[in-house]
Amino acid sequence: MKTIISLVVLVVAGLACSSEPTITKDMLDGGTLFDPSLYNPGKYLVSKATPNPTAEQARKPVIIACHGYSATTFEWDEFRTWANGRTDFQLSQVLLGGHGRSYEDFKKSTWQDWQLAIKDEYEQLVKAGYTNISLLGSSTSGALLLELVSSGYFNNRLVPRNLLLVDPIVIPSDKTLSLIGVVGPMLGYIETEQSAEEDKVYYHFRPQETLQQLQKLLTVVRQDLESGIRIPPACTLKVYKSKKDPTADPVSAVLIDKGTKTADGKPIDVALIDSDLHVYTRLTLRSQVTPKDQQNQTETFADIVGRVVR
Repeated sequence: MKTIISLVVLVVAGLACSSEPTITKDMLDGGTLFDPSLYNPGKYLVSKATPNPTAEQARKPVIIACHGYSATTFEWDEFRTWANGRTDFQLSQVLLGGHGRSYEDFKKSTWQDWQLAIKDEYEQLVKAGYTNISLLGSSTSGALLLELVSSGYFNNRLVPRNLLLVDPIVIPSDKTLSLIGVVGPMLGYIETEQSAEEDKVYYHFRPQETLQQLQKLLTVVRQDLESGIRIPPACTLKVYKSKKDPTADPVSAVLIDKGTKTADGKPIDVALIDSDLHVYTRLTLRSQVTPKDQQNQTETFADIVGRVVR
């Protein structure tokens, strides 16, 4: 999720704009561009590419990679490119429900809809016989994955080997999200400053309805963390958190660290990354990328795979 602009600007913009945005066909919002996983699911989802795995294929680790709010499968394209044909694991890039389609589809989606796509791929893999599955989530998908654990979704199901969260959001850096329920209906939508190329893979306009859904999800996860979340047996959790995240307040990592324990009560693994980017593993289309950013990305990809294939 990109940074939400300040409340004062939101109110002024809301009073000045119409209730519906002006969308062009060159934007993801327009319903002309769609996420490529919708055209070719077999290229993105292991369950579609190999629905009847051999015994060897079924044992091979699968990573289900899930993107953030308002994003698309694009967010994990660089991970696939970095893997460069590696054969020791398989990658599923999940498109969250309601995402990667038109503004209207996005507008009417709930956070449960977003999460449903993750559940569907997981269940399809388990049904096909895959036995070594890990879940990788960025930003809002981090919250979606934590909610799956806290709600008991994995009770009486195959347990994931690893939960891997990159810049998970629990507390937004911009605290005005908490007021979206008040100002949202007046605004209608939020316009995000981004490049024309980013408009093709991230929503340019964020319906206030979806921001309210995001706030609801984060409230649920915060309450779950306050009550305490236990990771299922034989499952590990690692958090990779940018130190100066403009979207997901770094205190998110603190709350996850304090509120989550392994099945036997031990601390989880949290790595603070020397970065000022949100979802620092996505570098493509950013205006400035430093050698340090590239190093952070490479080291994180290597650590993720190292945990999955060991």
